[in-house]
Amino acid sequence: MTPWPTGRGVFSAVNIIVFVTNHHYGPMKPRARFLSALVVATLGAATVAPVAHAQADEARARKIANGVCAMCHGDNGESTSETFPRLAGQHAEYITKQLKAFKSGERKSTAMAEMVAKLTEDEMLALGRYYEKMTPTRESVKDTGLAAVGAYLYQNGNKFSGVPACASCHGPDGHGAANLPRLAGQFPGYLFTQLKQFNKRNRTNDNVVMHTVAEKMTELEMAAVAEYLSTK
Repeated sequence: MTPWPTGRGVFSAVNIIVFVTNHHYGPMKPRARFLSALVVATLGAATVAPVAHAQADEARARKIANGVCAMCHGDNGESTSETFPRLAGQHAEYITKQLKAFKSGERKSTAMAEMVAKLTEDEMLALGRYYEKMTPTRESVKDTGLAAVGAYLYQNGNKFSGVPACASCHGPDGHGAANLPRLAGQFPGYLFTQLKQFNKRNRTNDNVVMHTVAEKMTELEMAAVAEYLSTK
């Protein structure tokens, strides 16, 4: 018995058409040749289209990033001030989620609301993927004692005040997950500000869990965790 043809993708489909045609209907007829060519064209287009679309998305994201985003977040997602978060290496899904929240008003920021007002969801996701590909950096240790306190709190929490270990959600290295932010290498000033906002419920999204954590933290603990994470 003639073995069944093997192969992958387009070649597999073509081989099967040729096999069935030759073994059941004789030598390949013009109609069969036409069908095989149609399969090649269709599957080939299906393969090329997503690549072209992804390239177009990245080009669009680069144009947006180098325009309005770079003024605050820097050319390489490294930001120009601790007021603004580093975006390099941040998870695409998380960036997309925050941009949507700024646009909808769920997360309050007059400056960001204006910046994202005209962005589509596809552009938001493209921006997220654009920044996610960038290599994140880290801060050098400025206060070793404070960083040591932060390391303990991050990994173990504070059983006396009920502060849970940050690592339980954000991971042992602060790398987060798709919908949880990467904290490693973030500016300490930015992290401290966000923890204070969660503490006072001034941060208007992602508030349910983070408020229950931050409301139990002292400012010293917030500063310590921020210092530690910035060096990761």
